[in-house]
Amino acid sequence: MDLSGLFSLMGKVALITGASKGIGFSIAEIFAAAGAKVVISSRKQDALDEMSAKLRSKGYEVTGIACNVGNSEDLEKLVKKTIDTYGQIDVLVNNAATNPVFGPVHETSLDAYDKIMDVNLKAPFHLMKLCFPYLRASSNASVINISSIGGITPEQGLGIYSVSKAGLISLTKVFAKEWGDHKIRVNAICPGLIQTKFSEALWSNEKIMNYMMKALAIKRVGDPEEIGAAALYLASKASSYTTGTVLTADGGFTI
Repeated sequence: MDLSGLFSLMGKVALITGASKGIGFSIAEIFAAAGAKVVISSRKQDALDEMSAKLRSKGYEVTGIACNVGNSEDLEKLVKKTIDTYGQIDVLVNNAATNPVFGPVHETSLDAYDKIMDVNLKAPFHLMKLCFPYLRASSNASVINISSIGGITPEQGLGIYSVSKAGLISLTKVFAKEWGDHKIRVNAICPGLIQTKFSEALWSNEKIMNYMMKALAIKRVGDPEEIGAAALYLASKASSYTTGTVLTADGGFTI
């Protein structure tokens, strides 16, 4: 049996939000290494230019397009520029997220609530709709939504963030059911504690880390590349009969 093409993304175009660092960048690098043409997006073009150059120096095909996913017009421009550059979209990864608050849920302001929901839930919904015509034309379309273990069980201090990620899981399942007839697969990944700048408030907190180490089956913080590898499975032919799934990569925290 020839397995060389099972995890290949050769000839595919992948669009990844929140991809100038952390989990998003690791997904981008792994997808590019698998042969995909990759568009990375985040708010700051200078950061994207730097990281695109880093990947292109390895021989990968990568383009950076700035976008504030909380802005609907920016999302429309992102899709248009991606199509203008590569002519298609085969894989969409909704990774961009925000959490401007940490503390009791009743202390979360309405402004913070709106920002969390706009970025973490509304933006993936809108971007999936914008990409639909191009995903439908693909021979192996895949949407991957990066949720969180907080979307399965609310995390202390991350109340509304957890609510938004639970909503993203539900959104994933809704789209998976409705888009099956269009041969578009839609899945979610729920990372646990991953060592990124985004989660630094957690893994740099000794009290939280002591609690996590007692709860984890694999007693360490995860690496962004481990989420990238899970995303490659969901983007490739290896998962051709997988849709609507919620894949946890959390060191056994949710067992």
